[in-house]
Amino acid sequence: MIAWVDAFEFLQEWPKNRRGPIFDTALRPCQRAYDGQVPISVAREAFAGFARSAKILEDVSAAMPWMTAPKTGRGGVTA
Repeated sequence: MIAWVDAFEFLQEWPKNRRGPIFDTALRPCQRAYDGQVPISVAREAFAGFARSAKILEDVSAAMPWMTAPKTGRGGVTA
């Protein structure tokens, strides 16, 4: 999971030509959380909304195929 400070820095580096209202809506709470004016959870949710809209949020609730694939071969290491 990305830390909210990392999210704030990520937003600051986001390309200017890809910024818009959703970006602004995410940046403001991250700035305010950085300044201690709003709870971190507010910044986290705002960033997650931005990440979903920008299609950069990975769904980690589903197991990756390599985690659930049947064990084959004789590697000798249990996953």
